[in-house]
Amino acid sequence: MMRRTLENRNAQTKQLQTAVSNVEKHFGELCQIFAAYVRKTARLRDKADLLVNEINAYAATETPHLKLGLMNFADEFAKLQDYRQAEVERLEAKVVEPLKAYGTIVKMKRDDLKATFTARNREAKQLTQLERTPQLNEFSFFFKIFGWGILLAAMDASRTSRHLEETINNFERQKMKDIKTIFSEFITIEMLFHGKALEVYTAAYQNIQNIDEDEDLEVFRNSLYAPDYSSRLDIVRANSKSPLQRSLSAKCVSGTGQVSTCRLRKDQQADDDEDEELDVTEEENFLK
Repeated sequence: MMRRTLENRNAQTKQLQTAVSNVEKHFGELCQIFAAYVRKTARLRDKADLLVNEINAYAATETPHLKLGLMNFADEFAKLQDYRQAEVERLEAKVVEPLKAYGTIVKMKRDDLKATFTARNREAKQLTQLERTPQLNEFSFFFKIFGWGILLAAMDASRTSRHLEETINNFERQKMKDIKTIFSEFITIEMLFHGKALEVYTAAYQNIQNIDEDEDLEVFRNSLYAPDYSSRLDIVRANSKSPLQRSLSAKCVSGTGQVSTCRLRKDQQADDDEDEELDVTEEENFLK
């Protein structure tokens, strides 16, 4: 009977050990993978920040409508990275840290298992010694040779097993509760981010669609002919004069020419008079 009880405790202890080992292995893997997921998300945020800077730098060189559209897109995309940063922080606090804490929890449960193994081994050793003795009067021999030692060992092992069973039951209950909480938090965080991302991407899409291609193309074409703009403006102004303005301009030109001719004639006459006076003076001096 005592041997059967010991075997049942051994089977129970092995089952509990398997449960703890599974948690230790798979929770450790989950923790590492979730941590890598968070790091990848953080790196994606950093790359997105570089993309925002490059879009702004390119927008500064473009035509007005395209420039405005790209800058608005960059603003929306930068806003999305703020949401992504919040996602990273929440995943770290609500998912990675609770999984990481299971390393300490598993260590405590292994200590409980170790205490159970010690009590079980002590009981098994004393029971083995009892089985190897000659079977004279089992009851009297039991108490005369071993006294209360094996009973105390059995009681200790039984008490430890009950404590371990209670501990493992609590551990299993807490494990399932934590699993539900951790994955629920993960889903909630991702849903919040992607909900905000949908809003931001919708606004960003609208900003790109609002770019007026025709207006920017006209601005680009005008920029190609910028040096000839003043000469073309003079031609247009000349062609836009009325007939009256043209006749007044012509009269002004002809009047200017007549004044110049009259002045030239007066100057020539004055020169001739001076020459005549010089001739008369020379003649008078000669006669004297």
